[in-house]
Amino acid sequence: MPHETNLISTIAVGLGLAMVFGFAAARLKVPPLVGYLLAGIAVGPHTPGFVADVALATQLAEIGVMLLMFGVGLHFSLGDLLAVRRIAIPGALVQMAVATLLGMAAATIWGWSIGAGLVFGISLSVASTVVLLKALELRGQLESANGRIAVGWLVVEDLAMVIVLVMLPPLAVFLGGNAPNIPAAAGESVWSVLAITLLKVAAFVALMLLVGRKLFPKILWLIASQGSRELFTLCVIAAALGIAFGAAALFGVSFALGAFFAGMVLRESPLSHRAANESLPLRDAFAVLFFVSVGMLFDWRVLIEHPFKVLGVVVIILIGKTLAAIGLVLLLRYPLNTALTVGVSLAQIGEFSFILIGLGVALNVVPTEAQSLVLAGALISIAANSLLFACIEPAQRWIRSRSFLARRFDRPADPLAVLPMETPRSHLSGQVVIVGYGRVGRQVAERLSAAGVHFIVAEQQRELVERLRETGIDAVCGDAADPAVLIQAHIAHAAALVIASPDSTQVGKMIETAKTLNPTIRVAIRVDGGTHSEREVARLNNEGAGTVFTPEAALAERMSVEVLRWLQPTETKT
Repeated sequence: MPHETNLISTIAVGLGLAMVFGFAAARLKVPPLVGYLLAGIAVGPHTPGFVADVALATQLAEIGVMLLMFGVGLHFSLGDLLAVRRIAIPGALVQMAVATLLGMAAATIWGWSIGAGLVFGISLSVASTVVLLKALELRGQLESANGRIAVGWLVVEDLAMVIVLVMLPPLAVFLGGNAPNIPAAAGESVWSVLAITLLKVAAFVALMLLVGRKLFPKILWLIASQGSRELFTLCVIAAALGIAFGAAALFGVSFALGAFFAGMVLRESPLSHRAANESLPLRDAFAVLFFVSVGMLFDWRVLIEHPFKVLGVVVIILIGKTLAAIGLVLLLRYPLNTALTVGVSLAQIGEFSFILIGLGVALNVVPTEAQSLVLAGALISIAANSLLFACIEPAQRWIRSRSFLARRFDRPADPLAVLPMETPRSHLSGQVVIVGYGRVGRQVAERLSAAGVHFIVAEQQRELVERLRETGIDAVCGDAADPAVLIQAHIAHAAALVIASPDSTQVGKMIETAKTLNPTIRVAIRVDGGTHSEREVARLNNEGAGTVFTPEAALAERMSVEVLRWLQPTETKT
């Protein structure tokens, strides 16, 4: 053919083989993403047959990362980010430090320099945003309390990695490498580079929060008023990619973080839910290309040439990082379920790891084999991550049944886990128990309050419970799947239970506890949108669990109207 077809062949063959291998993996009860990784290996340069364009595949994967982070931003407000700062900031920084030290220890054993060990360790310390998001979306936990903590944790890691990537060139000489072709490494002091980087990041965040939150929702509304679906979709995609590219080109922020903030500012628009739905097919397609591109980079020969080094990398990622995160979350007095979810979320590495180790090789700070080891660790950890998520519930039951210390951590002597003694008795009978105080839960609470209906909030985020109590709202801290939490919310005397948390995996336990203690209670259930939603709705309806609400327009309003209708005959007001 007279024209280049590299892009077409890379997309066509990559997606085609991903479909075949993904289907085979699903039939074998293995996560489809394992099939996507195998498809990448099949079309990569290290296996015979057709070889796709690695450079193009990497750029396509970057688009997938941007679109996924944009989707997260559409469901993640600034308030959600600030709400988890007390666990996300110290947790991410300490966990990265622990993983870096483990990587340095392994590098020292292998005879590498301290500088090489430092860069290698940092590359193992940061998890893949794409892998985490796909795992949370698959389980309907993206907007749950645990999901918000995990996403906030990774946002902090991404910010830290932006600084590391900018600081590495000027530090290359001190770390034992050289940077002849990197302008930032010549003639600039480390402190000036750091100051400029922080100022750029701060300027971008301020611009997005002060200007973007007002400007972009208006643009989205103006485009939507034209009544053209394709024009609306084009506006959403252009905003996601345009802001991400502008953030990287003008402020030195990563594409992923730029896209995340683009989603956050568009979330202020009442059309944010439509924007999320319109961009979903494109996000899924490019996410598949991300996993294919990871597989293309993998050189299987490293498993034969350096098997023990690969094993060491895998142990650091799957065990070292996981245990460090679990311990930190428990020390910050969060439940065992939160600790296990966050720990498993971080038991993999991805896009930032590739970028950092590639830069380290280019600067001659780390040996070339380090890149192969990181890629091997990424491939194995990504393939294992979905299986680890499936092990959370069994592991939680096993640990609780055999460890008194674990049960104590899971139910600490926490004043926020019980209602204050001075709570009026009138608030503890005929009230509505609201599980989850995110966007939907908060709006339901506001409407109930306006109608004079008492309610008690059950929420896992300690900081949020503290703020609620400061404003005079009755709230208990804990996982509502634990019967003790609903008992503290006086579910036995409640008129209704509103499950506003999108984490559908725990709904059955909550309903079982509520109806055991209060057989006549009415239940309103939120089921998040996603690939599993139709199946989940059908299951809940068949079981007669309660009234199910899916995320259409005015979700909170519809839930509130239904609950108030239930309460009309016996509504108690003060």
